[in-house]
Amino acid sequence: MKICFLSFLLHMKSLSVLPPSDSSKTKLTLFGDLFIYLFMSVFHPQGLKPMDHNGLSDPYVKLHLLPGASKANKLRTKTLHNTLNPVWNETLTYYGITDEDMVRKTLRISVCDEDKFRHNEFIGETRIPLKKLKPNQVKNFNNCLEKQLPVNKTEDKSLEERGRIMISLKYNTQKSCLIVGIIRCAHLAAMDANGFSDPYVKTYLKPDENKKSKHKTAVKKKTLNPEFNEEFCYDIKYADLTKKTLEITVWDYDIGKSNDFIGKIRLKHWFDCLKNKDKKIERWHTLTNELPGSLND
Repeated sequence: MKICFLSFLLHMKSLSVLPPSDSSKTKLTLFGDLFIYLFMSVFHPQGLKPMDHNGLSDPYVKLHLLPGASKANKLRTKTLHNTLNPVWNETLTYYGITDEDMVRKTLRISVCDEDKFRHNEFIGETRIPLKKLKPNQVKNFNNCLEKQLPVNKTEDKSLEERGRIMISLKYNTQKSCLIVGIIRCAHLAAMDANGFSDPYVKTYLKPDENKKSKHKTAVKKKTLNPEFNEEFCYDIKYADLTKKTLEITVWDYDIGKSNDFIGKIRLKHWFDCLKNKDKKIERWHTLTNELPGSLND
């Protein structure tokens, strides 16, 4: 019996703690990024199991976070062609991992054979509960590849998420303005038939009696993990920040019909901005499915 092992490193990098918000009921507090450093070691003289007629394979590795496997949290390596002894040396990253994820999520790592003319074939998999990882610690694994295990699809549906968004806030005292940065989103809900979305982000500073506070990012095509890196500036006195609410919504762009709402966050009182003027503060936030409210739209 051939036994193959997959060698990899996992590094859970803790970024920051999300401050409390009067408008948020979420229990997700600790946000970080999960880095997966992959390289393949096969402890068998004949290497991987041949999957193709030429006696070789075209292996690649794909990752999912369970429960909730979807295109939103799927990552994969490049395919290495015609080999039974693959070495990838790639780093794959999950952004916006929360403390709740660390308790209930499991990383599934699957090795598959790519086939241009048929369905890709499964070779083996291993699973790592995230609770085995500690923040800011690199851990090495040498795991045996096992047969495919079932996924609880009923549990997946009950844990559907709208996604997460990373934003930055900075109050510029010289210009008397609030600078809002839309950095990236992660694990967005798929709104299109192809299993993806065409996301963009809108921001409002409310109350907005004159309806002049709207800003909008560019549309990112066919992705559930878009990177924006755009900044918007609101002219506002420092003393007025406590009277305002920043509403951020994420949408799926559609041609010829109404755009689909994906999710939103609403921030109040600018805790860190009030304490750290002229300093950029970055935070991950979870999207809710609460439709945009009026609040003097």
